[in-house]
Amino acid sequence: TILWEPTPPPIHSAGPDFWISEQETAATHLERNLEEIDAMCATGQIAARVQVLVCEPIPGKWTDWMDSKLVNCGGKPAPLEEKAKQQEGGNPYDAGVEVDDRPSPIQVVVVASADTADTCHDLKSGFMEKRMQDLILAPPYISGDDKKHLKGGSFDPAVKTTHPDLVSSDDHDVYIAMKWSSLVTVRAVASFLQASADIAVAAASPNNQMAAKGEKNADGVTVALSNEPSSPFLIPSFLRVSYVSEENNKVAKWRMHGDFFHPAAWEICKDSFDMTWIPDSLSGNGGVTPICYGEGATSASRKLKGDEECGQWWVYMAEEQMPTTPEVYANEVTAPLVQGGSNYFWMLTERQRQEVLKQKVCEHENKGDDDKKKKCGEAPQAVMPLGDLQSFQINFTPNTALGKKHNTGRRPGYSREKERERDRELVRERKQLKGQDDIEKALFDYTVYPSALFHKDATVKAARARDAVLTKESDKDKDRIGPQTVKSSYYDVTITKPREATSAWCQHMARKGLCSLYAPYFRESTDKRCMEACGLSKKFSKIVKEKEK
Repeated sequence: TILWEPTPPPIHSAGPDFWISEQETAATHLERNLEEIDAMCATGQIAARVQVLVCEPIPGKWTDWMDSKLVNCGGKPAPLEEKAKQQEGGNPYDAGVEVDDRPSPIQVVVVASADTADTCHDLKSGFMEKRMQDLILAPPYISGDDKKHLKGGSFDPAVKTTHPDLVSSDDHDVYIAMKWSSLVTVRAVASFLQASADIAVAAASPNNQMAAKGEKNADGVTVALSNEPSSPFLIPSFLRVSYVSEENNKVAKWRMHGDFFHPAAWEICKDSFDMTWIPDSLSGNGGVTPICYGEGATSASRKLKGDEECGQWWVYMAEEQMPTTPEVYANEVTAPLVQGGSNYFWMLTERQRQEVLKQKVCEHENKGDDDKKKKCGEAPQAVMPLGDLQSFQINFTPNTALGKKHNTGRRPGYSREKERERDRELVRERKQLKGQDDIEKALFDYTVYPSALFHKDATVKAARARDAVLTKESDKDKDRIGPQTVKSSYYDVTITKPREATSAWCQHMARKGLCSLYAPYFRESTDKRCMEACGLSKKFSKIVKEKEK
């Protein structure tokens, strides 16, 4: 309730905004998001509608303020512009309102009743997360009498049964679910659509229909997608990152927020993901257009020589994301829709929504019958494209996530908890370090996983997986650490040899999201220099062995 108690900034006012309390208020974060959504509408390519879920009714002045922030999406423009419009023609809404012409792009939905208000305000209850999933999925309403409609999966996932007045019940192409603390950007939306098209193209590939019969082939990293129910169901997913200063709070105060901020994740660590190569997972311009097979194949194959494969590397989440309290408890009550995805920022296309819904209804129908459940298909699984990893990292705007301890047993890397404990014991036994306890705490109790390190770990994991396959048994040098046959041209460099500039430029482009923004160029032109940075090269770079003197 804190957020809605103060007065919102004046609407369309000239001059400086008035002061909003420094106590954490969602108003500043909400404003930043609304500006971003307004910018999306201003492109003329996106028509956005915003549904704000609240636990209890909020003052109308807040709704008006939110509406005034979305002028390009159809919000109320400033009074002077309004006058000019009225002279041109009457009120466009007189003849009845179509969905696209709703009077306001903002809809505030009170999702709790008097009985559930307390649960709704309890951040550990997972109540809001559940409501958000229900509104977006719009599942069929299952009451005692309606059961017969569902039997045999005869329901139509395209038909929504939620109340027609809800914005979420309209037909949309993409749904974005987010908590007020995350920042949605045009870049995230564009990259999500590109990645979804890439996965759809891979599943439709004729080459993969055969390969998918044997799920993983010999190299252990290639996953062929197909339209079979047994094929993995992948949905591009997001990870929240927060800016970390290199100092602690006190030092930052002394130094007037001097230094150096890195986006870093706290909900995953290097053990939370695996790398996967998905053949044919590249889509060209104009919707879902194959460029690895079919008519589009000429451009991509022109670039590939000999036995090189067409496709891209994906980060495949192997663990659930582990936030700190209270969100970690909310996740236990209401699990994210996508395994390994985030509950606090996720997107679905209409097609993905229908697939998720079919799978969920099928599981609900066949509770207790394991054989039938298997036919429901795989639960959706989170992936992110390696070549565009930073676009899937979502800015967590309040700067409070980091430096919080994870609860024991609920921290990232839980699948390798025992190994971590062993490492910790080793550090303890050595006792060589000054300030031993502090260092140990920093190493093991707090998870701060910088975005750049995530990119590096992912690239190196993929490169090592290929290296293990390509290195012949006879050549394997047991005593040597590191790659032997192929390596990452950017990350695997020795100290003595400086990097040449091109790989750093490519790396920079990949981090800025240009591999996906300029996908037609990077994927279809004959320029191969950035293939590896964009995650398009399965083979990585050959290691040139120096001749022994």
